[in-house]
Amino acid sequence: MRYQVYIPCDRLKPYIRQFVISEASDEQTYKVLPDTSLVMGFQYAGKLASVKETNTLPLATAGITGIQTGFRIFKNAPVTGSVLVVFTETGAASFFREPIHEFLGESLSLDNFLNSSTLSSLEDQLAAATTDQARVQLIEQFLISRLQKPKSDALVSLAIQYIYQSKGTIRMTALADALCSSQSPLEKRFRQLVGTSPKRFSSIVQMKQAIAAFSKTNSLTDISLESGYFDQAHFSNGFKTFTGLTPREFLHNLPKHLLLEKRFFTSIRTPML
Repeated sequence: MRYQVYIPCDRLKPYIRQFVISEASDEQTYKVLPDTSLVMGFQYAGKLASVKETNTLPLATAGITGIQTGFRIFKNAPVTGSVLVVFTETGAASFFREPIHEFLGESLSLDNFLNSSTLSSLEDQLAAATTDQARVQLIEQFLISRLQKPKSDALVSLAIQYIYQSKGTIRMTALADALCSSQSPLEKRFRQLVGTSPKRFSSIVQMKQAIAAFSKTNSLTDISLESGYFDQAHFSNGFKTFTGLTPREFLHNLPKHLLLEKRFFTSIRTPML
């Protein structure tokens, strides 16, 4: 597969972390792990499907995926090409009138939010484009046209900063105290802008920290402790929910997983075993 990362134009940098061109020349099944950002995707060639147990569910060629609560499995058709829009933690809210937390755990077609002729025209232009740069420019123009009054919240931004500083281990009571806020209004404001609760967001940050620790040591006890898990069983259960693998299974296939640390999907995307 080919991954190429592009930095957004200055107008979009407050909202978009990066664009990614993803192409595959043959059929593949792969796993996508939860991350702290919403992702918008456009297929300009081929099709994608979500795999759930024995069912394969075709996905729309243009969609938005909310923050996930667990890993998901996808399958691409041969010769597939996609443009992915990776939002900043709070960026997606400025492009939708709908509350972002309603996207939690969902992959929704963009025709739920856009005029069908507008979406069809964009998809035709993406398919006709011959370079990555041309496709990224089309998506940038589309996003700028969709940009509403910027939505921001200093309290939420500071909460995100504290969560990252603690590597996801901060307790919600401590977070609220640090922000001089009560938990209920903090959670409401956080969900509206980020798309999930502070607690779930923290758990994703913490688990990504654990995955990153595999590159430093093969001691599962050290990884667990370094990531803030003081109960080995809790760590193992959470890890399997997040990745679909036990920590030991992940460790035994380490080269496959950490190879992708150098690509866009750092700890989001991992090959199937």
